[in-house]
Amino acid sequence: QVQLVESGGGLVQAGGSLRLSCTASGRTFNSYDMGWYRQAPGKEHEFVAAINWSRGNTFYGDSVKGRFTISRDNAKNTVYLQMNSLKPEDTAIYYCTPGSYYSGSYHPALGSWGQGTQVTVSS
Repeated sequence: QVQLVESGGGLVQAGGSLRLSCTASGRTFNSYDMGWYRQAPGKEHEFVAAINWSRGNTFYGDSVKGRFTISRDNAKNTVYLQMNSLKPEDTAIYYCTPGSYYSGSYHPALGSWGQGTQVTVSS
């Protein structure tokens, strides 16, 4: 089992930036792709971004392309999400989870989710 701790959320004005972090422990972090999801009140989980565990290939949801950047530091078991040009519609709880990206979509594995980190963007 893997434990995940997300951090870096907060309150920011529209157009601002935040950098989220997710640190994993408990299992081999480097064997999995890592992904970010978000969930706004009353809505389902939405895929945000993912990064391949070895080649570093990145994938993004349509709503964040060009604004968000995912990266990872395997030595620190940490994945990051740099969020720029934030919009009020980006307001949500952000979660990271290990998995695999294939066939055009991200597939969470292990059933491991952190507690999430709240991002609130004011207009």
